[in-house]
Amino acid sequence: MFDVTLSLFYAFAAILVFAAVRVITARNPVHAVLYLVLSFFSAAAIWLLLRAEFLALTLVLVYVGAVMVLFLFVVMMIDFDLEKIRQGFWANLRVAAPVGGLIVFEMSAVLIRSFNVPESSVASLPPKYDNTKMLGKLIYTDYVYAFEIAALILLLAIVAAIALTLRRRKDTKAQRPGDQVRVRAADRVRLVSVAPVVKAAAAEQAADAAGQADSAVAQGKGA
Repeated sequence: MFDVTLSLFYAFAAILVFAAVRVITARNPVHAVLYLVLSFFSAAAIWLLLRAEFLALTLVLVYVGAVMVLFLFVVMMIDFDLEKIRQGFWANLRVAAPVGGLIVFEMSAVLIRSFNVPESSVASLPPKYDNTKMLGKLIYTDYVYAFEIAALILLLAIVAAIALTLRRRKDTKAQRPGDQVRVRAADRVRLVSVAPVVKAAAAEQAADAAGQADSAVAQGKGA
C-alpha cells in the first residue's frame, strides 16, 4: 500500500542528505551557505511530518530567517582566499579526523539506542494533538523556573553586550542628539571677509612678463 507520509519522509531525507554533503564539498562559500539553507528547510519539513510544528517553525524563523541570512551576507561581503584555506586542510586533518570519528560514535550510540525502543513503550498521540500547545504548557508549568533562569541569563547577556558597545573609549566618537537639536546657526556658520587677491596676482604676472620682455630686448641690443 502506498503511504504518502512515508514517501515524503524519504524524499525530504534524501534532499537533506544531499544538501548536507554539498555544504562540505561545495567550492564556493556562497553555494555552501545556500545548500545549508536547503538542508534546514528539508529538516523542517521532516519535523512537520513528525507533527513537531514548533520545532519546524523555530528552525525556519530563527535559523533560516535570521542566522543563515546573516551568514550569507557575511560570506558575500568578505573576500575569502580559498587557496589559502585549502592549503591547511591536510595539516588540520590529524585533529579533525579523531574529532569527527568521536562525533560519529556519539551519534551512532544515540541513534542505535533510540531504534531499540519497543513500540509498546511509545505512547500514541490523540487525533487532535497540538505539539505547540503541549510544549507551551510544559514550559510554563513544570519547567517555569528553568525557563525564567534562561530568560534572565539572556537578558544579562544583552545588557553586557550593550554595555561593552557603549562604553566610553578614547578612540570612539558618539553623537549627542541633544546638542545637535540645541545648535544655532551663529554657532555653525561664520562669515569672513577676504580681501580680493585676483588683481594683485594679475599685476604680478604682468610685471614678470614685462621684465622678461625687457631682458629679451637688452639681449638683442647686446648681440
